[in-house]
Amino acid sequence: MASFKHFLILPLIVVLSLSNIQMGVAGRLHLLQTSPTAAPTLPNMPPLPKAVLPPLPAMPKTTLPSTQIPSLPNPTLPTMPAIPKVTLPPLPATSLPTIPTTMPTIPLLSPPPSAN
Repeated sequence: MASFKHFLILPLIVVLSLSNIQMGVAGRLHLLQTSPTAAPTLPNMPPLPKAVLPPLPAMPKTTLPSTQIPSLPNPTLPTMPAIPKVTLPPLPATSLPTIPTTMPTIPLLSPPPSAN
């Protein structure tokens, strides 16, 4: 966990040290002073040759076997046995513990009495 903190803190320090307000202002002024130039023209691409593919071979016609699934008989489930009723014994009548609502007083440390 400590090494993960170092991976987060180190880049943050690097970013903060490299980001300077004066650098940002100077870059903005430089961009404002430059005039927009025309985009350079790209050279024309020669056309690519068309690929000639051989014709695909013909697939022989085959007949597929019948895919009908025979019907299965519906199985009957066995009857479930009756579950016996369970009764729980009564809980003992005990009182719940109470939460203290007052703060205990802590005696302050005082110097021992002087023996004169």
